[in-house]
Amino acid sequence: MIPASALGERIMIIGPSNAGKSTLALALAAKLKLPVTHLDQLHHLPNTDWRPRPEAEFKALHDQAISAPSWIIEGNYSRYMPKRFERATGAILITSNRWLRLARYLKRTVISTSIRAGHLEGGREYVKWSMIDWILFKSPQRTTQNLKAMRAINIPTIECHTIKELKAIYQEWELPSAD
Repeated sequence: MIPASALGERIMIIGPSNAGKSTLALALAAKLKLPVTHLDQLHHLPNTDWRPRPEAEFKALHDQAISAPSWIIEGNYSRYMPKRFERATGAILITSNRWLRLARYLKRTVISTSIRAGHLEGGREYVKWSMIDWILFKSPQRTTQNLKAMRAINIPTIECHTIKELKAIYQEWELPSAD
C-alpha cells in the first residue's frame, strides 16, 4: 500500500453510504494536518431533516471547497465528481458488504447516542426506508460507476473493498482507530 502522504494535499474519499468515509476523512486529516469537508454538510441545510440546499448554492459551496489549496473531501455527489477528480492529488474508494453497511446504518440510527463523523448540524438520525433501499439496492450500481471513474484517473488511488482492508489502512497509516 502506498503511504498516506503519497495521496498529496487534495484527497477525495468516495464510496457508498455507511462505508466509513467520514470517519476515515477525519482520521486522515488529523494525521496529514489537512482540512476536511463533508459533502453531506454542504448539500443539506443545517437544522433540517436533511433538506437539500438549492442546487446552485450547493454547487457554489462545492466549487469553493475544491478550489482550496489543500483538502480532504468525502462524499459522492457524482454530478460534481469530475471537477473533484480534476483538482484531486489522490483518491480513496471505500466499499464493503451492503449488509455490513446496513448494520452500521441501523446502529447509528437506532442504538448509538453519540454524534457520528460528518453529521449534519441539527439533523436527526433515524431509520428511513429510503436509506435502507439506497444501501441495499441502489448503491451497488453507483459503486460500480465510481470504481470505473476512479480507475480512469491518473492520480494515486487506493481501493478498499472489505472491512479487513479498511482496518489495514488504519493500522498501516497509524490512524486513530475507527472502532
